[in-house]
Amino acid sequence: MENTREIILDSLLGMEKEDGFDSLFMRQVLQKYDYLPLREKAFIKRVTEGTLERRIELDYILDQFSSVPVSKMKPLIRQLMRMSVYQLFYMDAVPDNAVCNEAVRLAQKRRFQSLKGFVNGVLRNIARNREKIVYPDPEKNWRKALSVRYSMPELLIDIWERDYGRERTEEMCRALLDVRPVSLRMSEDISPAAQQELVKEWEEKGIVCERHPCLPYAWNCRNLEGLQGLPGFSEGLVTVQDLSSMLVAECAGIKEGDFVLDVCAAPGGKSLHAVCKLRGSGMVEARDISEEKAALIRENAVRMKAGNLKVKVWDARVFDSEMEARADVLYLDVPCSGLGILGKKRDIKYHVTREGLAELVKLQREIIKTCWRYVKRGGIILYSTCTVRPEENEEQVRWMCGEFPLERESLNPYLPEALRCGEAEGGTLQLVPGIHQCDGFFLARMRREL
Repeated sequence: MENTREIILDSLLGMEKEDGFDSLFMRQVLQKYDYLPLREKAFIKRVTEGTLERRIELDYILDQFSSVPVSKMKPLIRQLMRMSVYQLFYMDAVPDNAVCNEAVRLAQKRRFQSLKGFVNGVLRNIARNREKIVYPDPEKNWRKALSVRYSMPELLIDIWERDYGRERTEEMCRALLDVRPVSLRMSEDISPAAQQELVKEWEEKGIVCERHPCLPYAWNCRNLEGLQGLPGFSEGLVTVQDLSSMLVAECAGIKEGDFVLDVCAAPGGKSLHAVCKLRGSGMVEARDISEEKAALIRENAVRMKAGNLKVKVWDARVFDSEMEARADVLYLDVPCSGLGILGKKRDIKYHVTREGLAELVKLQREIIKTCWRYVKRGGIILYSTCTVRPEENEEQVRWMCGEFPLERESLNPYLPEALRCGEAEGGTLQLVPGIHQCDGFFLARMRREL
């Protein structure tokens, strides 16, 4: 494991320098070291992502034992200490001595010989006294206690307590730290028998598979160590997509021959699902703001053999007069705070500010004002976000229906039975981590009247 810990350290330093973006950064790291055995790549991924995810708790522990606060440590030492404490607490298969010795070796190799004693002393002291660590008392300071226990910034806990209450807030914090299966969508063109054959091949590779109870083509998979070798992936028979995202195509009620416009489409999962619903008819146009994002959509479209998909670089804030009143279905999956997917994009939570959240609401309204006109009279707007904030969700829908000739329509006829409810009858559905078996996600269905 000599080299792997150095890769982890460099990855954490790179993420700190780039101010986050862990999922993309992690993918690039694993591609760079693709020659390593699967076990070592899995170790790199788990410790890097775990250190980032548990940062608040790790800093709290370090600050109890270190004479130098984490915030005052040199960046390399700070990340080295964090990743070491993560291993001490969350990697049972790694002996404490190995963690401490490797940390000292890395400090010396990176020319911090003078801090070898500090690194060794703090880590061994933590290892000896982990059972004696005093955590914040929830009776005295509930927000602080939750923040440390679940490594969730107090700002988000404060917001969720206001919106959902204390019990639901803790359920969400807990769920966002759970190790969740990978959610896969099979092509709806595959017969049930062919699905089972594909699943059998997966299981022979040691992947644990379970059909999602809500949709017949959705599967939850564990022990999935990469997609390139997954039977059916390169052939375009299967793609990674969360159940919540799959519900967009279901709730849009796409009919054969429809023209579907997705104005914020990257990486293209919802657009490609719409293509599947069209059964070779109609057309989907997927747009996003940059060539880089458009390239992601094209890459997935080629693999999924999506012939009736057009990809275009376009800023959704800029009105396109040629598209006015043309779409049968308009996807408005607007940029959002991403608070429903913190379990996947672990860096998001550390960058949230009240000012940033307010700016997002303004950006969403700018896109909505521009794009609602693209749907034809009688056509459907499917509004969605991957967040759990009323200001970005229910309040935006109320505003849209008050400003424009849009009428909510019930989602219940399109939803799996398990998700039908009074809220959905009113045209909206908020999916919440810890309550539903999917990401935090919001959907709303509206029809243009005039």
